[in-house]
Amino acid sequence: MRLKKELQILRYSIGQYLENRKNQRFLRLIEAYYQAKKDDNKSFIKNFDSTYNEFIDKAFLASMVSPNMEKFKDIHKGKSCFIIGNGPSLNKMDLSQLEGYYKFGMNKIYYIFDRVDLKLDYYVAVNPLVIEQSKHEIENVIKCPRFLSSGPGREFITQKEHIYQINTQIDWLFNYNITKGFNDGGTVTFVAMQLAFYMGFQNVFLIGVDHNFQQKGKPNEEQKMEKEDPNHFDPRYFQGQQWHLADLESSELSYNMARIAYEKAGRKIYDATIGGKLTIFPKIDFEDALKLINR
Repeated sequence: MRLKKELQILRYSIGQYLENRKNQRFLRLIEAYYQAKKDDNKSFIKNFDSTYNEFIDKAFLASMVSPNMEKFKDIHKGKSCFIIGNGPSLNKMDLSQLEGYYKFGMNKIYYIFDRVDLKLDYYVAVNPLVIEQSKHEIENVIKCPRFLSSGPGREFITQKEHIYQINTQIDWLFNYNITKGFNDGGTVTFVAMQLAFYMGFQNVFLIGVDHNFQQKGKPNEEQKMEKEDPNHFDPRYFQGQQWHLADLESSELSYNMARIAYEKAGRKIYDATIGGKLTIFPKIDFEDALKLINR
């Protein structure tokens, strides 16, 4: 596992360099094609279609990103925020203390609204099952800017003001540019971390990211949860519905990439989850986080 993490970190390091070379690579590909036509290089031309189509597919996905996303660039530069997970540990917290702080909510966080007057600043969902099951809440209950994976977002959600589509079908890297999209990295929390970085947040505090699931099966396997949901703060969360089993290993690799990206930029992600199993980020008590945070 440690070797795999180190390899992923290495891939991240060289990936940022390769990302900047994409346009040049595409131009060289086109030039090589015309040279092959001139030289009657049938072997190259035969293999060209699949390579070209790969670029076109990525360009199409990029076109699915909502316009005017640049307005979020560094909008909260130097500030701090909370990213709220959906683990059972939320039930041990007084979330009313979050009033006045910047907050990202995710997935089915709306189930907590009947207990806590939680006014979110941003909402994120990328899993297709979650987006489909949350259609009414995304369209009518959640009022803040909502960021959705562009595929299921366009398929299930009526396009309204403040609903933004993100291309999540890009290389598995920590991406700094929302207009190019963000890889979901196996967890919606990774997308929220990338959004927070793009918005300029200096410190990010995680709560409710328990990183602990009662499940049997392969990661990402789709199952129906017949009984009450033991993995989230509300037993109704996936009860009687389809869900994808958590992929904790991929999540940890993504979290490592996020940690490196933040630290490289002189920023920090802290884990203020009560009793969480995640070990990637430095731990901090919730009360201490409230004192440290820069509103």
